[in-house]
Amino acid sequence: MTKLVLLHRSDSIYEDELDTRYDFPKAYLKAMREGVGDWVVYYEPVKAGPRAYFAVAKIAAIIPKPGVADRYLALIEPGSFLPFDENVARLIEGRPLETVLSHPDGTPKKGGAQQQAVRRLPEADFARIVNIGLPQHLEEMEARRYGSPSSAMAEEALTFERPILERLTRRAYRDVAFRRRVREAYDYRCAISGLRLRNGGGCPEVQAAHIRPVDKQGSDSVRNGLALSGTLHWMFDRGLISVAEDWTILVSRNKVPGGVVDRLIVPDGRLRKPNDRHDWPHPENLRWHRENVFGQVSMTPDEVLPWS
Repeated sequence: MTKLVLLHRSDSIYEDELDTRYDFPKAYLKAMREGVGDWVVYYEPVKAGPRAYFAVAKIAAIIPKPGVADRYLALIEPGSFLPFDENVARLIEGRPLETVLSHPDGTPKKGGAQQQAVRRLPEADFARIVNIGLPQHLEEMEARRYGSPSSAMAEEALTFERPILERLTRRAYRDVAFRRRVREAYDYRCAISGLRLRNGGGCPEVQAAHIRPVDKQGSDSVRNGLALSGTLHWMFDRGLISVAEDWTILVSRNKVPGGVVDRLIVPDGRLRKPNDRHDWPHPENLRWHRENVFGQVSMTPDEVLPWS
C-alpha cells in the first residue's frame, strides 16, 4: 500500500465525486493500484483555486470506468472522506510539504512532478500535511472556542498524542471536524430558518446535520451537511422537512402545522446555501434524503413534537 496525493480541479473534465470516487486516466493506473487500502490527500493546484491540500480519504478499490476506454475510478471507502479543518498551503516558509517537489536544499522544483495528477506520498509527508490540516487537539480547540474544556480533556491533551490514523477513524474526532466545517461554511446561520443565533456564552446555536447519515453510507463531506437549528435538525432527521432539486424547502404538511412553518422557515421557502459553491449540498445527497427519509419516518409513541 502507498499513500498518494490526488490532484483535483473543480473545472476538470474528469467526473470526480471526492467522497465516493476519483476519475483518472490509464497513465496513473499503476500508482493508483498501489494506493488501494491506503489514504490519499486531495490537492487543488494553485491555478485552479486557493485550497491546496484540502481533504483526506481512503481508496477501497479500482474499477474500469463504465463505457469509457482507458479511464478508471478509484472507489472511496465509505465514511473515510474528511475535509481538513483548515486548507494546507503547498509551501510552508517557501518549502514544499512534499519532498518529491523539493530540491535537496529544500527549494521548490518547477514543472515535472508537480504537474502530475497522482503523486506517491511518503509517510512523513502525509503526517506533516495531516497534522496541519487536522490538528491532534481539534476537540480541545473546539471546546476552548466557547468556554473552558474539562480538566480531563485538558490533561489528556497535554499528555497524550493521538496517532494520525486514530484521528482519521475515531467518530468523536470526525464529528468535531465535520461540525466545525459545516457551521463555518454556512457562516453559523441555519440554512432553513435563516437565523444566526448564539447563546449567552457566544456558542452558535446552529448544529451540523448529515443529509445522508454516516451509517447509511453518508460521508463527512461538507456537501453532505446542513447547518440547522436544533428543532429543524430534529425535523430533518425525522423526515418532516427536506429540500427539493430547486432548493425549495419541502414540508410534510399533514404532520407540521402551518403556524410552525411560518415561524421556523424563511419566508421565501428556499434553502440558504453557503457562499462557496464547493460547499453546496450535493444533489444526490438531497435526493437520497427525499426518497428515503422525507415523509417516511414513523414517530415513536414517546416522542414529543417540539411545537406541542
